[in-house]
Formats: sequence, C-alpha cells, structure tokens
Amino acid sequence: MPMDETYADADLKRILSDTKVVAVVGMTPDPARPDHFVPEILQAHGMRIVPVNPKFAGQEILGETVYASLTEAGAALGEAIEMVDVFRRPEQVPPVVEEALAALPGLKTIWMQVGIAHAEAAATARAQGVEVVMNRCPKIELARLF
Repeated sequence: MPMDETYADADLKRILSDTKVVAVVGMTPDPARPDHFVPEILQAHGMRIVPVNPKFAGQEILGETVYASLTEAGAALGEAIEMVDVFRRPEQVPPVVEEALAALPGLKTIWMQVGIAHAEAAATARAQGVEVVMNRCPKIELARLF
C-alpha cells in the first residue's frame, strides 16, 4: 500500500480553502483523541463538521449531531458534504469510500489521516472525479500552509 504519494502545496491549500463541509468518519467525543481535536481545528478554521460514528449516533460532538453513516448524514443535511475525513484503519477504507461515492453527490475530496492509505479505494474515488489525499493530516497541513 503506497504511503508515499506527494501532493502539491497549492492543491492541499485549495482543498482546505474551498472545503466548507467535512464529514468526519470515526469522530469521537474524547478531546484527547486526534479524531476529536483534528475536526475541532477544522471547525475553528471555518468548516462545518459532520460527525459520523454509529457508536455515538444521535449525540452531539462540537455542537453537531452525530450520524450513524454517511448515507444518513447526507440525507439529513441541507448542504453538500464536500470532504470526507477518514479516521479508520486502512482495511476499513473501501466501504467508507464506496458509501461516500454513492451517498454524497457534492463530494469533492476523500482525505485519509496520517498512517491511512488504500490505493484501490483511492483509485475508485479518483475514477469518479473525487480528489484523494492519503497519509496526511488536515490539521498539520492547515498549520503549515496558512
């Protein structure tokens, strides 16, 4: 599984500047975990966070309702989810990507966190015109690029 893809700073900056709504798959209410504090930084940067985690569905994290699935989140929101930020083990990425492609018509980017890459899932998303970033953290990229 290639983890060494390179991305132009201009592309990462464009993605992070243009994205307004981010579904965070695997988000938790624990402020000590990256799957909480990374979305918190995205929210502070002006993005709307849409938590997705069946374990916490119906609860609120960072003032936003937690959805059980991307399908449920996409159906419930009145605005397009443009990016899916994935906090899941690599082997769990393909079904997340498949669901995102099927359920989110406004999807522009799949972002896999540091340590997460799945070449086949990335190829599937790219074949549908969706940009993919793997093995990167948007929080780190925000701090570095802005």
